[in-house]
Formats: sequence, structure tokens, C-alpha cells
Amino acid sequence: MTSFEERKNKYEKTFAHNESLRFKAEARRNKLLGLWAAGLLGKEGPDAEAYVREVIKADLQEAGDEDVFRKIRADFDAAGVDQSDHRIRRHMEECMDEAMRQIQDEG
Repeated sequence: MTSFEERKNKYEKTFAHNESLRFKAEARRNKLLGLWAAGLLGKEGPDAEAYVREVIKADLQEAGDEDVFRKIRADFDAAGVDQSDHRIRRHMEECMDEAMRQIQDEG
């Protein structure tokens, strides 16, 4: 194998690994975010778990985070939960940071 092919293979493996970690972190972020939102919506137990699944499912609608944000924003608005867009987005970032820490601790 030539050094170019070796570098190419290493890059492809690194890219695949990073994408896998990003996918896991986003899924975990959505779980943490869903639990937070469920609490503010007054959901507990099985209702909270079902809501978390809805948030995770919402993330499959389009690339990026806007689908998750819109889901939570709409649910908060419908339930009269007073959270600003800024606070929701900031909590999304905090949940992503926590998800990354958890994944790194597992590694």
C-alpha cells in the first residue's frame, strides 16, 4: 500500500469515527434535552420517556438542530411554558456539552 493510500484510509477511518461520535452525542443531547423539556411540561415516568422519544424522532426530520428546537418551542408554546428561544438554544448547547463529556468518560 502506498503512503497516499495509507493516509487516505487513516483519514476515512478518522472521519467515520468522528461522525459516529457526533451521532451518539446528538442522540444523547436530545435525550437530555427531552428530559429537561418533559420536566418543564410536567411530564413524569412513562410520559416523560415517551416525550424523550418524540424529541429524538424530531431530530430525524432534517439536518441540523432546528427541527428539535421547533419541536420544543411549539410544545412549550402550546403548554404555556415560559422559556425564551435563547434559553432553549442555550440549554441545547449545555446538553451537547454534557453529552460529549459523558461519551468521553465512557471511552
